[in-house]
Amino acid sequence: MQTSQIIPALDLIDGQVVRLYQGDYGQKTLYSDNPIAQFQDYVAQGATYLHLVDLTGAKDPNQRQIQLIGEIIKAVNCPIQVGGGIRTEQDVADLLAVGANRVVIGSTAVKQPEMVKQWFKKYGAEKFVLALDVNINAQGEKQIAVSGWQENSGVSLEALIAYFSEVGLQHVLCTDISKDGTLQGSNVGLYQEICAQFPTIQFQSSGGIGSLADIDALKGTGVAGVIVGRALLEGKFSVQEAIACWQNA
Repeated sequence: MQTSQIIPALDLIDGQVVRLYQGDYGQKTLYSDNPIAQFQDYVAQGATYLHLVDLTGAKDPNQRQIQLIGEIIKAVNCPIQVGGGIRTEQDVADLLAVGANRVVIGSTAVKQPEMVKQWFKKYGAEKFVLALDVNINAQGEKQIAVSGWQENSGVSLEALIAYFSEVGLQHVLCTDISKDGTLQGSNVGLYQEICAQFPTIQFQSSGGIGSLADIDALKGTGVAGVIVGRALLEGKFSVQEAIACWQNA
């Protein structure tokens, strides 16, 4: 079992570090045009794992920023998980070839689960993170949303995790959509529930972290990692402070 960790995240559009509000390309904030320097700073502060999303590639697979991603991975010298609209085995092979430690799969795992299962068998379950974005309805059902949150898949979080557990699923990045990019705190109850239900899975919480108190609130939940994006870019706290908070259990 790995120790749990703070995982700083960057989203890239055309080589620039951005954030989308609630997944909307029309509502983006530009933070930096030097992702390498940004990640190097996070690693210098103690980050031991990083998360990178290729938003250009997510929107248009032909524009995937593979070369840049390879340059970032080489320069940063820290394990990185990379995602952003991964749709084909070629996408997976390309990212692993340029040094991605893990490939993050979202909608494709929901829409073409059999195909993604084959990737697990071929490359190893440890090479993948399933990124599952959930809408929680009034009945408390956790429905997975797909295609940049545009549609509800009708598949429950629990059913998909059980399905991929058959091929050794290890890592799940779970986001409560209503919290993402809001800096309003994460859905602590959601993580408590799924970590207890699937004790062998390493869950990463994502979405809503706006303060050290939000990180503190996740401590007893069982999550293996906490993804922090916008709060770091906006200087709400530093990576160093986040790690200190997380370890000071």
